[in-house]
Amino acid sequence: MKFKKGDKVQFIREGSLIDGVVKEFKDCSPDMWYLIDDKCKDSWIFEGHLIPLTPLPVIPQFVADAIDTFKDEGDSLAVAIDYEVYTDELVKELSLDRKMRGWLWETSNQELFARAWVGDYEVEKEPLYYVRFFDGGLGFLNVYFNGVRLLSCHPGSEGYKTKFTESEIKELDERYWQFKVPVEDLEETE
Repeated sequence: MKFKKGDKVQFIREGSLIDGVVKEFKDCSPDMWYLIDDKCKDSWIFEGHLIPLTPLPVIPQFVADAIDTFKDEGDSLAVAIDYEVYTDELVKELSLDRKMRGWLWETSNQELFARAWVGDYEVEKEPLYYVRFFDGGLGFLNVYFNGVRLLSCHPGSEGYKTKFTESEIKELDERYWQFKVPVEDLEETE
């Protein structure tokens, strides 16, 4: 048995590549058959006609931003993937993250970049943090939509932003980074 319940698979039906999910399977020795949910209908498909669905490449947000920017500029993959293109001047002009040059230096990232460029991709979720200046009382940073900052005794206050990415914290004030608390750490204790 190649696949289990919940696996994402692809198969060809009437000349089209169809994505589906394994709902159940039957062992009809020597053959294995799978019931596939393909959003239109359920179909029993022979194992030899199924292939695993290739997962989408997962890239950081700054890489997704660079891909979008270069495509909007009408540049080719060859230009966008060349780490030497990411000069300080170009990074500033196109509002790119300066980490791109170092990220593309890694050979495995070049392949990931190319796969993301030619197809769909997923953006990895950045970890979120609270900024907690001290325990108890008014210790959590809250930022209102107009930029007003205040402290609250609750990590989540309605109408205020209380969860931040690393770049958002450092953009507010580099010194705040030392007071970060991962959201999941705090929510586990509650």
